Amino acid sequence: MPTVPVSTHVFARLAKATSLAAGVPTTRNAFVPQPVVGQTAGALRAYIEGTDPIAKRPFMQVVLEGLTKPLDDEDLKGATFERETSRLLPPDTEDNLRELFIEQRWTDFMPIILPTEERVERMLKGTKQPRDKIIGRMRPTAFREAWAFDVEKVAVNAVMAGARPEYLPVILAMSASGITARSSSTTSWATISVVNGPIRNEIGMNSGIGAMGPYNHANTTIGRAYGLLSMNAQGGSTPGETYMGSLGNNWAYTACFPENEEKSPWTPFHVDEGFRPTDSTVTVFFGGWYTHSAYGPRASWKEKFVRMLLATDHYSPPIIVMDPLVARSFVELGYTKQSLIDWCAENAKLPARLYWDDPWITTLIKPHAVAGVEPYATRMKAAPDELISIFASEDLRIVVTGGETQAAFKMISGRYLGRGPGTDNKTKPTVVIDAWR
Repeated sequence: MPTVPVSTHVFARLAKATSLAAGVPTTRNAFVPQPVVGQTAGALRAYIEGTDPIAKRPFMQVVLEGLTKPLDDEDLKGATFERETSRLLPPDTEDNLRELFIEQRWTDFMPIILPTEERVERMLKGTKQPRDKIIGRMRPTAFREAWAFDVEKVAVNAVMAGARPEYLPVILAMSASGITARSSSTTSWATISVVNGPIRNEIGMNSGIGAMGPYNHANTTIGRAYGLLSMNAQGGSTPGETYMGSLGNNWAYTACFPENEEKSPWTPFHVDEGFRPTDSTVTVFFGGWYTHSAYGPRASWKEKFVRMLLATDHYSPPIIVMDPLVARSFVELGYTKQSLIDWCAENAKLPARLYWDDPWITTLIKPHAVAGVEPYATRMKAAPDELISIFASEDLRIVVTGGETQAAFKMISGRYLGRGPGTDNKTKPTVVIDAWR
């Protein structure tokens, strides 16, 4: 079937890489200028009537030739290729191997521990699972092929990150979620991972002072291992080819921390999600796009919360991460965790015209509203200046962590995948770690 994909010109390298990965390296692509979002109908028509910025010829000429020109030998070049890769690299010096890992983009460009057979074997002692067990599939974006990976590949990346064998079950559980920590979205998403249950203390994770920073070996290397695995198990994370985040995201280095269950006045996060207190779990949130920080609750906390909620990306509800001091202060004000979440959902309101002006909402939410899916359909019926709720209670999560040196809290972009429109990930983002011991 004659087909010509149309992309904006900044995606030219990505289009070529995707065609190669799909086994059709000579796909006849056509390109229009960037941007498309926010342009007038006249400006968009001018793209079509103008010049393809990659081919340097009239856009419609490129399209028509692509659809009608007969296939020749050149079109069939590279249609098949070897997919297998060697399990081991040839022996070499340590310096040369480190340089090879950098050249091949197998690292996050921080120093790594070389994954020798001996080190990987030692790492595998952290789990009873067989090394060749396929635990998941991963891809940087929905239109690319999902690659399968096994326990050994996770162990390799755990060694590279400097993790210890006792951390491996957590890293395996994160990987088994099927959620990549290296999404290719132009919005520069990252993942935020929260660990609950007994394993936090068993492996020495830090939920106190500096819980979200690089101040603990387990927190840091677990998050880093998950990021490295995500790069290498999905076919890379190369800017312009398999990574298109315009700004990038420093959350992508190592965003993993445990909840401070002992100091929280509320039930732990994983118990709210239906797990037992004795279960060890890890939850992977897809987000990390924005972070708002504040202190309190002060006398004006309600106004502050509303301003922060309205400043979020409405397509990506926040995880509200608060120090135990903040949580206990809300208890003193008479709030439970759920009643505080309900208050946030009830009071975060925006004029309908501003809500629907968001390009993410227009692109990903509006089709569901048109199809009658609630609560989006009701929001769409609102008058332009009518105030509408931008979040439902089930969109919001509260996690308690920190060392009680300051009554601080953050709102961090963190969609709970598998719920709501716009996600192709149907897995459960909370995974039981105990199954991977």
